[in-house]
Amino acid sequence: MFLTLESASVRYSRAPAGRRAVHGVSFALARGEIGALIGPSGCGKTTLLRAVAGLEPLDRGRIAIDGQILSDAARRIHLPAETRRVGMVFQDYALFPHLSVSDNVAFGIAGTPRAERGERVRRMLELVGLEGAQARAPHELSGGQQQRVALARALAPAPRLLLLDEPFASLDVDLRERLAQEVRAILRASGTTALLVTHDQLEAFAVADRIGVMNSGRLEQWDEAYALYHRPATRFVAGFIGHGVFAPARIVPCAHGHCVQTALGELHDAANCPLPSAYPDGACDVLLRADDIVHDDASPVRALIERKAFRGSEFLYALRLADGTVVLAHVPSHHDHQVGEWIGIRAEVDHVVTFARAPA
Repeated sequence: MFLTLESASVRYSRAPAGRRAVHGVSFALARGEIGALIGPSGCGKTTLLRAVAGLEPLDRGRIAIDGQILSDAARRIHLPAETRRVGMVFQDYALFPHLSVSDNVAFGIAGTPRAERGERVRRMLELVGLEGAQARAPHELSGGQQQRVALARALAPAPRLLLLDEPFASLDVDLRERLAQEVRAILRASGTTALLVTHDQLEAFAVADRIGVMNSGRLEQWDEAYALYHRPATRFVAGFIGHGVFAPARIVPCAHGHCVQTALGELHDAANCPLPSAYPDGACDVLLRADDIVHDDASPVRALIERKAFRGSEFLYALRLADGTVVLAHVPSHHDHQVGEWIGIRAEVDHVVTFARAPA
C-alpha cells in the first residue's frame, strides 16, 4: 500500500487528560487511489488529515507514504510538513488575489527553471480545463474555476499525496456535484493519490474509491461506497449512510433455513442473514433503507403517510405501519399521495442487515 496509517492517535494539548481527538485509526490507500473521510462535525476527520499533512503530531501510532515513515510516535519521528511532499487544497481556495492565475499555479515551483516552470503551469491549467485563463485574476473567475486553480497549484509540484479539506463546501449544490466529478477525473488523469475530507456523503461517493466513516475520533469502517451502504459494519455507519430506519424484527427458522420476521413480512437472505442464536430469542433490529420499501397498491400491508418531501424525480415518504413501526420509502413523484393517506407497501430487501436491539 502507498499511504498507511497504523493505530494513529492525536491528542490536542488543550484536551482533557486521556481524551484524544483521533483514536487508533488504521487504513491504507494504494497508489493512485482516492480516499475520503466522512462523519459528523467534530468527529476528528480534519484533525486526522492535518496529522497526515504533518500539521499535527501523533500521540500514538505511525503514518507512512511509499515506505517512508512520516510520523511515528513510539520512535519520536515527525517529519516537518514542508518535507513530506504532500499537497493541500482548502475550502477557501487560499489563492493570492494580487497574482494572476498563472502566477498562483507557479507559486509552489518558483525554484524550477523558467522554461520548465512555464511548461508545468501550462500543463496543469490544461489538466484542469483553464488553459485560456493564465493572465486572469482570481476575482475574475467563478467559484468552481477558482477551486480548479487551487487544485492546479497543489498538483504543480507533483506531490506524492494530495489532501483536500472540504474543497467544495463553499460552492452551491449543483456546482459541488459537477466539480466533484471533474476533480475525480483530474486526479485520475494525473495518477494522483488523494485523501479527501467532506461532510457530504454524495460528494464522497462521487470522488472516492475508499471511504472511511468516523465517529468520536474512531474509524468505524473503511470500505467501498457499496459496502458502506449495503454492508455497514456498525450501527452508527448504518444510520449515518443513506436514508433508513431500524425496525424491530426477529430471526426465526423457516423453510429457507432462517429468515427475519418484520411488520412488513418475512425477509430472506440465506447467504448473509445471521443465525437465530445471534441475538437473545432472535430479537434484533433490521436496517430498512428507503429503497427497500416499494409502493404497491396491491399489497396487504398498509401504511399511513406521515411526512413527504418532494425531490424532483421522487418523493421521500415517512410511513407509519399499523403496529407503529415507521419506515421511509422513495416513491416516484407521479405517485403524489397526500399526508394522512394510507397506501400499500411491501419490502424488497436484497441485503438483510441486523443489529442488536437498541435499549428501550
